[in-house]
Amino acid sequence: MSYQVNQKGFYGEFGGAYIPEMMHPNIEELKNNYLQIINSYNFRQDFISLLKNYVGRPSPLYYAKRMSEHYQTHIYLKREDCNHTGSHKINNTIGQILLAKELGKKRIIAETGAGQHGLATATVCALMGMNCIVYMGAVDVERQAPNVKKMRMLGAEVIPVHSGNKTLKDATNEAMRDWINNPVDTHYIIGSVVGPHPYPDMVARFQSVISEEIRWQLDEQTGREKPTRVMACVGGGSNAAGAFYHFLDDEDVELIGVEAAGKGVDTNETAATLALGTPGVLHSSRSYLIQNEDGQITEPYSISAGLDYPGIGPMHAHLFKTGRAKYIWATDEEVLQAVLLLTRKEGIIPALESAHALAGLEKILLKPEDVTVVNISGRGDKDMETYLNYFGY
Repeated sequence: MSYQVNQKGFYGEFGGAYIPEMMHPNIEELKNNYLQIINSYNFRQDFISLLKNYVGRPSPLYYAKRMSEHYQTHIYLKREDCNHTGSHKINNTIGQILLAKELGKKRIIAETGAGQHGLATATVCALMGMNCIVYMGAVDVERQAPNVKKMRMLGAEVIPVHSGNKTLKDATNEAMRDWINNPVDTHYIIGSVVGPHPYPDMVARFQSVISEEIRWQLDEQTGREKPTRVMACVGGGSNAAGAFYHFLDDEDVELIGVEAAGKGVDTNETAATLALGTPGVLHSSRSYLIQNEDGQITEPYSISAGLDYPGIGPMHAHLFKTGRAKYIWATDEEVLQAVLLLTRKEGIIPALESAHALAGLEKILLKPEDVTVVNISGRGDKDMETYLNYFGY
């Protein structure tokens, strides 16, 4: 079975481009050009060079000795938190800014929740001398203030969105409206494996450097390319897509995504899409959504702004439907305890999003001989106020 996108932009029954007529030229331009551009020699040279010399790749694959002792198994951490700007998001924005330049675009727009994608977009726009507009839910502007300040310092215009739940879904809505109104000179850098084709495939390809590195780094350290399992948090799902990508066809490698359950999957305050969702269309793509019987989106909730999304990327929907990947969930309380455990055991303060993957370790059977790679998608600087308030420091 293929776990990659097909020529029509579908992963099984999920994906596609359910777009309004006004967005058609934008999507067609991307769809007709992206593979040729990103597979070209010059693009690859520029992309690889920037990842190495600007982002600081490869990110470390770190054997977490004290965490391993705690769980009586072998745990490796893929340290995307060590990247420039503090998360995996920069891998994608480097790729997309190079693509935008090749397409002759002068203006960049983006959406952001936790602010990490907005920060990464503002960073590459400063690097390339492009105008940058970032849409961000008004609630997220407040709870992710440090990243907002960084974006503005980098020269980006951050526009708070006051519609809906004032979070990631609403920021995405506004960014799409902007793109429809500015089709000629603007490129929309979507931050996750969501949206109309070719975005889910394109973002996954840019993030696949994560699993590419895991394979050779694990081989270098242990003599084996393949771990027992790879774990990552999932909102839209870009860090998980990148961590899973080069293991998709290795059926002996277990793939586990951990969703944000918020205050519990039995409450109305959750963002666990695959635990509760049904198929539908959101942001021009068919996937699983949290929705009511009338097909209206149910507002999601998570303590982590980056996972506060009522859908999931179509690649993950397909992996879930086929059983290739397993998706579990973690509550806010479980996630905060996972933050403290990693911090005290390894001296690493993770982002709230990444801590969902760590919380998942409590929910699976870990054998002594297992080798588990957990993707630490971002660092916890942006979440320090939440941590300080919760732990009372």
